[in-house]
Amino acid sequence: MKRGDELMTIGDLAARTGMSVSAIRFYEAKGLVQPFRTSGGQRRFLRSDIRRLSFALIAQQLGLTLPQIAGELAGLPQGRTPTQADWKRISKGIHRILDARIAELKRTRDVLDNCIGCGCLSLKRCALYNPDDKAGKAGAGPRFVIARRKD
Repeated sequence: MKRGDELMTIGDLAARTGMSVSAIRFYEAKGLVQPFRTSGGQRRFLRSDIRRLSFALIAQQLGLTLPQIAGELAGLPQGRTPTQADWKRISKGIHRILDARIAELKRTRDVLDNCIGCGCLSLKRCALYNPDDKAGKAGAGPRFVIARRKD
């Protein structure tokens, strides 16, 4: 094992990431990290799992779902610290997700500005945005504000 690939206990990983042990177990159950097991059944994590879990925390703050995060992490190598090239490749996917989210937020902001400007504050009664419930034909939920997601 190369330097930097030393194994860590779940407690050490929790201390380094600021996460609770139960949160690490949750991410393990979701496949974001894959610990080794000792002969006694204890979990041991690679130091590179610090980066994987830190990425997961940041990605969640950015609004990515766990399946999206797992998909991005699946592109990282198991058993070694990701390189700059690895992270650059993943960042391209994140850029696309963030750009779509930014567009959705802008669209929501603009629609809410118009709605709040009319004073009714009720899309249910608003003849301006949804006369004869035309939006209902496009599906459930606030169709003018939130685009259909493919998560």
